[in-house]
Amino acid sequence: MTEPLRVLLADDQTLVRTGFRLILRADGIDVVAEATDGTEAVEAVRRTRPDVVLMDIRMPGMDGLEATRRILTDAPDRPRVIMLTTFDLDRYVYAALSAGASGFLLKDVTPEHLTAAVRTVRDGDALLAPAITRRLVQRFAQRGSETAPLHRDLASLTPRELEVLGLLARGLSNAELATRLHLAEATVKTHVARIIAKLGIRDRVQAVIVAYETGLITTGTHVPLERT
Repeated sequence: MTEPLRVLLADDQTLVRTGFRLILRADGIDVVAEATDGTEAVEAVRRTRPDVVLMDIRMPGMDGLEATRRILTDAPDRPRVIMLTTFDLDRYVYAALSAGASGFLLKDVTPEHLTAAVRTVRDGDALLAPAITRRLVQRFAQRGSETAPLHRDLASLTPRELEVLGLLARGLSNAELATRLHLAEATVKTHVARIIAKLGIRDRVQAVIVAYETGLITTGTHVPLERT
């Protein structure tokens, strides 16, 4: 029997935590702890070892960005972190993605999208589906941030892997990459896995960031919006 997905909620607003808790538990997801600021979140992660952390960016005391840095640096079993924000172009989100967060959600997310997002990152993928994430990375990737750039060398990638990385950074899914490159989807997944391994990065989100920071993709590149 599969163990229930374990989530930690970190947000200083009681109503937000309550609403998310009810939504997650109604879908069979276990909320193992709640935190009202970054300090509590870091401690709760060490104590409860959740699979996924839903982390508000703006909290009193230690904010969500610093908490994310600490969790993804120090936690013995690093959870996946999804950043929560009320702003669709919050400059701190890019810094959090660079630090290793697996994506972000607006707080007005639908219940279905919330639970799907949590399951997506728990299963090892990155939350790149919302077009807003790709727009944010495109907007801030070459403006600097509170975290150091990833500074990865693309010389280790083959021409095909560079092509895959460029398309991935434009927001294409594995299925869309397969169609565009006339490859099997399994082959695309292999290329993506090799890119991540060669660059020494965490997931697809960081692959997109590397593509912008190295100039493989520029901020003027068109990024397709999410289709419904």
